[in-house]
Amino acid sequence: MNSRELKKQLRLEALARRDALSPQWRIERSFDMAALADSLDITPGTIVSGFWPIRSEVDIRPLMYALMDRGARLCLPAIINKTTIVFRELWRGAEMIDMGFGTYGPHESAEELDPAVMLVPLAAFDHLGDRIGYGAGFYDRAISKLHARNLHPRLIGIAFDCQLVPDVPAEDHDVRLHHLLSESGLRRFPLSL
Repeated sequence: MNSRELKKQLRLEALARRDALSPQWRIERSFDMAALADSLDITPGTIVSGFWPIRSEVDIRPLMYALMDRGARLCLPAIINKTTIVFRELWRGAEMIDMGFGTYGPHESAEELDPAVMLVPLAAFDHLGDRIGYGAGFYDRAISKLHARNLHPRLIGIAFDCQLVPDVPAEDHDVRLHHLLSESGLRRFPLSL
């Protein structure tokens, strides 16, 4: 099995485990994660990208608002040209529009920002901080574009512990997470390669 096929299999298995969690349990754990906002060590004024949860993902909206209350400047990904994401500023009362894939983002009138910290959705992760996304490559391309501009955001994966897999077959374009926040707390990974 090649690495692409293995990633697909690991993704499906991890998402099946996540989907099997009860909605009430997921909501309670999402609030638990929001209570860990201080552990992320985000100083006031820091630009933090979050994401609008889809399907059985961790609902990070309580965490995003906890970070906003601590002075973080928030943004969400906005899909443009069906292949690229940019990060648009999010504030209370911001106009949200359908981005497809079951997610929402700020209207195009919102300012585009470069995040210093990215809360990254994922399907699966391993003990080294390698991640498997949903397969469309949006975050890989966005991170690559930031790196090309000499911007290196801190990457914090957001997941439930059940999404842990023994080993992610990393490819050249993959970027390791610096941290992962789950219901059991904040994990720190070795520096990205």
